[in-house]
Amino acid sequence: MSEDVARGRLLRAMVHPGRGQVVVAVLLAVLGAAAVTQVRIAGSDDDYAGLRQADLIQALNGLQAASRRTEQDIADLEATRDSLKDSNDKTAAALNQAQTQLTTMGILAGTLAAHGPGLRITVTVPDSHLSVNLLLDGIEEMRDAGAEAIEFNDSVRVVAQTSFEAATGGIDVDGRVLKSPFTIDVIGDPDSLTTAMKFPGGFVDDVALDEGHVSIKQSQDVEVNVLRKVVPPKYAEPGQPD
Repeated sequence: MSEDVARGRLLRAMVHPGRGQVVVAVLLAVLGAAAVTQVRIAGSDDDYAGLRQADLIQALNGLQAASRRTEQDIADLEATRDSLKDSNDKTAAALNQAQTQLTTMGILAGTLAAHGPGLRITVTVPDSHLSVNLLLDGIEEMRDAGAEAIEFNDSVRVVAQTSFEAATGGIDVDGRVLKSPFTIDVIGDPDSLTTAMKFPGGFVDDVALDEGHVSIKQSQDVEVNVLRKVVPPKYAEPGQPD
């Protein structure tokens, strides 16, 4: 076959392709498009597909470091939360304890009113003659039995600093002259206080020797309402903590 004849056949095939040639061309085009699409999908699904092993290891180390920092941040926040909660609990407990102590000291110092179980003691003696020493012994017996608050004749609160002196027609209690019958309201355990008053050779027996009489009435709600004024110290000053 001559060169001119071959060139003519090729030209006719390109200008007027046969049916088989057209089908083959279409299949090749479809396969090419599919291959390109697959490559693009694979690339978009895996951002690390093109990285080297060293780059992948570095990326993994970075992710692990970030995870550790996040875990540490969470642990720090939880510790802070627990610390604040514990601190609040301690503060609340300290405040409650301080308030309880303040109330207790206020009752003992006579600056707060009080009520509770106890006794109402009535002492009757001729001509209001009652030995000061005998009365002080009675008060001491009540305190030893757990007396927490004591009041005389609904007018004088008895505390550690209360003074007792003999006076004409009665007894001078903190500058106020009290006369018979002497009424003593005392808060504490009623049974313990009664036992202390009636102990053989105790307050009740001593008053009887002076021709007096003691009446003891137990109650579950004795009221002590007389208050003392707070006297600031004249010489003492608060000390500095060590």
